Amino acid sequence: MKQLSETWFAEGYIDFELKKYTLLAYLQEINKYFNQNKLYPQLADLIFHYNNIVAFRENKKYLQEHFPKKLTGIQIEKLQLLYEQMIADDELMQQLEEIINYSANEMKTTISSGTELYEFVEEKLTITPVGLVPLDNQEGYFFLSAGYVKATRVYHYRLSIFEKHDEKFRSIRTSYLDEMRRSLVNTYENLKYDLIKNRTDLPNPAVYCIETELQFPVEETLLPIAKRSLVKYLSPSVG
Repeated sequence: MKQLSETWFAEGYIDFELKKYTLLAYLQEINKYFNQNKLYPQLADLIFHYNNIVAFRENKKYLQEHFPKKLTGIQIEKLQLLYEQMIADDELMQQLEEIINYSANEMKTTISSGTELYEFVEEKLTITPVGLVPLDNQEGYFFLSAGYVKATRVYHYRLSIFEKHDEKFRSIRTSYLDEMRRSLVNTYENLKYDLIKNRTDLPNPAVYCIETELQFPVEETLLPIAKRSLVKYLSPSVG
């Protein structure tokens, strides 16, 4: 996928038409993936760039407060230096603001199409516990079944809580384990039994099945949305 650098809008020759071409080429690539029902990592990358240019426009310090994991100290200093240079040059700053305002509007439109697809997929997911769920459900397994195929993907998950700016956030780590086949006889309960029998490290795990009738790309769309949906599903009883 065509990549944008963190400071693409202020690098090199500051020219509206040139930056517009760069942006539209990037968004065309993003939309190509969206049209194939592939959301990730494209949607996350696009949202980052949108937040980045809006933050630069509104307040250079906002970057340091909100994007410490994505931007290195050197990159933050580069943005701050660029910001100070632009302020000193009214004509250049005006050109840059025109680029940023145009880019923010175009990115926002593309983000909307991505979030519409995200919400559509999310609405089509159902999450159901398999058997009895233990009190500790921060670690366990989930089955992911898509379309009308009987093959079921099995994942291990672990929830964790981290703090940022005095707020608590939940995250999930997953690892693919296996693929099992369901049938009238081999139900989710039987799959859970086989899973526990073959993996003794979790003798009494929480197990959930996540199902959808959609046959969308698993790695790029269904799995990322399933993971986020599971975090939301478990949030009231986590922590």
